[in-house]
Amino acid sequence: MVTLEQLCERLGGDLRPAAPGPIGRQQLTGVHISELADPTPYLEGGELLLTTGIPLHGGPQAIRDYVQRLAAKGIAALALGLGAGTDRVDPELVAACAEASFDLLLVPEAVPFLHISRGFWQLVGRSEQADLASRLGLQTALARAATRDDAVEAIVTVLARGLGGWAAYLPADGDAETIWPATAAEVMPQLRVESARFDLVGTYSAATFPVNGTDVVEHSITVGPRTVGFLAVGAGRGLRKADRQLILTSCMLLSLTAQRAQESSRVGVALGRSVAALILGGHVDAARLVAEQVGLSPIGEFARLLAVRSTVPLDARELDATIESLGLPESPLRAEVGGLAIVILPEGPDHVAGPVAAGVAGVAASLSPSLPLSSVGVGVTAVLSACRAAAFGTLVGAVGSPETQGDAWVELLARHPRGDLSSTVRSYLAHRGQWEAAARELGIHRNSVRHRIAVATELLGVDLADPDVAATLWIALRREALSPLGR
Repeated sequence: MVTLEQLCERLGGDLRPAAPGPIGRQQLTGVHISELADPTPYLEGGELLLTTGIPLHGGPQAIRDYVQRLAAKGIAALALGLGAGTDRVDPELVAACAEASFDLLLVPEAVPFLHISRGFWQLVGRSEQADLASRLGLQTALARAATRDDAVEAIVTVLARGLGGWAAYLPADGDAETIWPATAAEVMPQLRVESARFDLVGTYSAATFPVNGTDVVEHSITVGPRTVGFLAVGAGRGLRKADRQLILTSCMLLSLTAQRAQESSRVGVALGRSVAALILGGHVDAARLVAEQVGLSPIGEFARLLAVRSTVPLDARELDATIESLGLPESPLRAEVGGLAIVILPEGPDHVAGPVAAGVAGVAASLSPSLPLSSVGVGVTAVLSACRAAAFGTLVGAVGSPETQGDAWVELLARHPRGDLSSTVRSYLAHRGQWEAAARELGIHRNSVRHRIAVATELLGVDLADPDVAATLWIALRREALSPLGR
C-alpha cells in the first residue's frame, strides 16, 4: 500500500502541505478529482481528493460543511490546486481541516492533476511488485519447510515470521502443540478452550476470536473427512489478502504433512505385521532380514508376548496407549490371533501381574516371560489362553507350561455362558474326535456336537484336532474331575 507521506516524498514540491508540520502516514486507496460540492457518493474512503477550489466558494460555513463531509467519509486528505482562479489558501479552509484532523495539501500552479495521479500509480506498481516478490519468497520458504523432517515446526515458524506475529499448530488428538515464537506459549490454554468452544472438529471452517487483546484466526486442518489439527494465527494487525493466502497455503501444507505422516504410519504398521507374522510362523531368520531391510529396530534373541483383549476394538493409537499404561516398551511387531491383539516385545525384566492402569479398565492382558525367539510361535497359545481367562482390568502372567495352558482352557470353558461346553469337549476328546460316539453319549444330534466344538475352538483359539492340544486339554479336564474341590 502507498501512504500519503510516500506520495509527497516522491512528488517533492509538486505536492506539499498547506501548513508546516509532519505529513500523515495514512494509506491511500486512490486519487480522485472532483469539483462537486458533495463528492462523497462517488468515494469509498481513503482517497486523496484533488480540487481546484470550486466547491469552496460560499463562505466559511460552506467550507466547514465540505470538510466535515469529507472527514465523515474517511477521505485520506484534500489537495487544493493553485491557479485557475485560486491563488491563495483560505484561512477558513486551513482551520476547518485542522479541526477535523484532516491533511490539507497544495498542488502548485501549472502542475497537472494527472501528474499527481501518475505518481500515485507508479508507487502502487512498485509496492505491488515488492509485495509479489515478498509473497513468492514466503511461498517458496513454506514449500521448502514442508519437505523438512520437522515440517510442522518449520511451517509454523515461516508463517509467523512472514506475518510478523505468532502462529501455532494444535493437534486434534491432544498431542503437544507447536508454536512460534516460544514466548507466545501463554496463549495456548485459551486457544485450546476456544477450539473446543467453536467445535471446528469435522468442518472446513475458520473462526476468529480475541486472545490477550489480539484477534486470532483459527483454521481446521483436515485429512479427508477427519480433522487432524488447528492452525491459529495472531498477526497483531489487520490481515491483508496476501496474508490470508499465506495462511491458506500453510493450511494446505499442514494437511499434506499430516496425510504423509498417516501414510507412513500405515506403512510402518503393515511392515510390523509382516515381520510379526514371520516370527509367529517360526521364520525367525526371514523376519530378521525383513526388519533390517525396511529399517525396523534389530530383533534380539529373546522376546516377550503381550496379548490384549478389550471390550471394544482398539485401533493402533489406543493399543499404543494401553501398552504405555502397562509400563511396557513400544513395538511395531503386532498381529491379530484368534480375535486378540498380539504384540511381540523386546526382552525385558519380568512384569508384575496385577491391576491394569485405570485408564484402560476395559482391557484384559497377559504377558509371557522372555522366550527364545524361535519358541515365540509355540508360546502364543499360552498367552492367548491366559488373556481370555483374565478378568477385565487385570494383567496376568502366562507361564506357558502345558499344565498352565490346560488349566486356562478349562477355566475358559467353565466361564462360558453355555454350561454344556466342558462336558461336550470332554466327551469329544474321550471318543478321539468321533462325532457319532460323542453324540450318543451326550444324547444329542451329531450336528449339535459339531456346533459346540466349533464354539469351543473359537473360544480357546486352538485346534482340538491337534494331538498336543488335545492331550493337554484332556489331562487338565481329568485333573479337574479328580480334584477334591471339583466344580
